[in-house]
Amino acid sequence: MDGHLGRVGTITTPHGVIQTPAFIPVGTKATVKAVLPESLIQIGAQAVLANAYHLYLQPGPKTLDQAGGVGKFMNWHGPTFTDSGGFQVLSLGVGFKKVLAMDADTVQADDVIADNKDRLALVDDDGVTFKSHLDGSMHRFTPEVSMQVQHQIGADIIFAFDECTTLLNTREYQEKSLDRTFAWAKRCIAEHQKLTLERVGKPYQMLFGVIQGAQYEDLRRKAARDLAQLEFDGFGLGGALDKNNLGTIVSWMNEELPTDKPRHLLGIGEPDDLFVGVQNGVDTFDCVAASRTARTGAIYTKDGRVNVTLASYKNDFSPLEIDCPCYTCTHYTKAYVSHLFRAKEMLGSTLATIHNEHFIVNLVDQMRKSIIDGTFFELKEEFMTRYYK
Repeated sequence: MDGHLGRVGTITTPHGVIQTPAFIPVGTKATVKAVLPESLIQIGAQAVLANAYHLYLQPGPKTLDQAGGVGKFMNWHGPTFTDSGGFQVLSLGVGFKKVLAMDADTVQADDVIADNKDRLALVDDDGVTFKSHLDGSMHRFTPEVSMQVQHQIGADIIFAFDECTTLLNTREYQEKSLDRTFAWAKRCIAEHQKLTLERVGKPYQMLFGVIQGAQYEDLRRKAARDLAQLEFDGFGLGGALDKNNLGTIVSWMNEELPTDKPRHLLGIGEPDDLFVGVQNGVDTFDCVAASRTARTGAIYTKDGRVNVTLASYKNDFSPLEIDCPCYTCTHYTKAYVSHLFRAKEMLGSTLATIHNEHFIVNLVDQMRKSIIDGTFFELKEEFMTRYYK
């Protein structure tokens, strides 16, 4: 796209090719909640992303290794990703759970902890000691441990262990954290290369470095330049981001990164953010939003998000979205899905998730085609006007 960073490409893995830009559904614990892997194929998903922190705690990396890797374990035959576990270790550790803070207009501090929460993670230059959110047991992640865990989990694309700060941390702390993450990145590469040689016969796993720097342009650009010099196969654009400035921050990083390696934007998946990411050079995305909102009865449609549990849908026998080719919309009605949620039947979450994941996966597929056709900005204008009217 003239004057912009948007591009198309392919990522080749031992379990298939990913055509980019692409949205990667999140299967945190080796499952996209409420949905069969076979349904993900019908949805059009090209890959899934699982979480190293959660799989480390349950069922454990040795079990996954013995099963032949996370893909075989969950009966998913396409490409797989695992994030390093750093986000969960540190976000759960400071009590924020799902997000680290998306608003920079707050009082900043070096030691950040959520209100009425106990610190569950302690960071030092060697790694992180943390308490399991499941049973309170103590654990230790270092760059080496993260690589060992992810090699045993066996995903095609894995991420370097990084310190994930919040927007509440001071500038001074962000600088220290950036140095720490860079040191950890070099240790991850060394351990990754060692394990790759030791684990003879295992498919090669691509290692992505993770770029931090919060809302600071100089730190984001420095992190991108530093990691670009290392032997990474691709890059994760990570950390807490001021979403009001998402496109600018992403462009800072992507302008510094090599053009021949993929860039993955971690944890971003709302429609407007996807357009911003693609326009600024992102190749792949992951986010739990599509499935999480689905489990509350919130349905993505071209005319915006609707709550199917409302009384107005009780006798609405049209599909969740007219002309949607997903399995839910071609077989079920709003009235039935609304009934399932009202009756607290698990099938409601399944049908809603199938539709929402299809909606987001298909939206990014449309962006990829529009870049090829030269119509990206027309698609963006048409979609955004209708969705956010």
